[in-house]
Amino acid sequence: MKRLLVTAALVGAMSAPVMAVELPAEIAKRGSIKVALVPNYPPMEFRDPATNALSGFDIDLGGAIGRKLGVKIEWQETSFAEFMPSISTGRVDAILSGFTDYASRHEIASFVDYLRSGPQFFVQQSRKAEFKDAAALCGKKVGASRRTMFPAQIAAWSEKNCGTNPIQFVGTDGSADARTQLRQGRIDAAAQGNETLPYIMDLEPGTYATVGEPIAQQFTGIALPVKEKALQQAMLEAVDALITDGTYRTLLAKWKLTDNALEKATLNAGQ
Repeated sequence: MKRLLVTAALVGAMSAPVMAVELPAEIAKRGSIKVALVPNYPPMEFRDPATNALSGFDIDLGGAIGRKLGVKIEWQETSFAEFMPSISTGRVDAILSGFTDYASRHEIASFVDYLRSGPQFFVQQSRKAEFKDAAALCGKKVGASRRTMFPAQIAAWSEKNCGTNPIQFVGTDGSADARTQLRQGRIDAAAQGNETLPYIMDLEPGTYATVGEPIAQQFTGIALPVKEKALQQAMLEAVDALITDGTYRTLLAKWKLTDNALEKATLNAGQ
């Protein structure tokens, strides 16, 4: 390991002083952290339609973390299916891409959790009166991405709350497909992470209405190699420093994620 000690003057909240941290020798020498992402999950990460530049909360957060640690962030686009292989083979140092911390992933990756979220039901605004609470979804067709834990979470909620009139789950090819099917009337409701809905509802005003509260709690985290304890600690300290100096809250407000805030970064809090 190599001690990376850098100091810098404070120039606003977004350029707070570089921390004195211990980074893996290769990263310290390179001066950058290779970070995987899939930029298709607004407002977490996406490409700005006007400029094609990477944008979103995770992009801003990654940049702020890099400044805290005194290194650059090298964004590397990949596919969701390649996230865990890219960590296990060392192709990247981290994943920062709206990635949920599940205990089932802890064998390969450790997660520095920086956001709280959960699956949220929503319907077409025009049918809002039919769904005064989540119980009204019992017996209805509800769609959600089959690539997530939402199917299992919706099934568990349905079993607990719907009895002999369960939700009819419809698996979709991602959240965008679920919203398309909802608008077309092929499903009665959809579910996606509550961290994404305020942004989507701003893009399509008057189209959707939420129903009830999130039905489960989960954590979004920075995935890091299990053996890289120094990098895990550095990331944890960097996120906590951003929480302390107010940068974190500023970025949450910018992307309408204030309700998803954590008071302190955690390690492997996912279940």
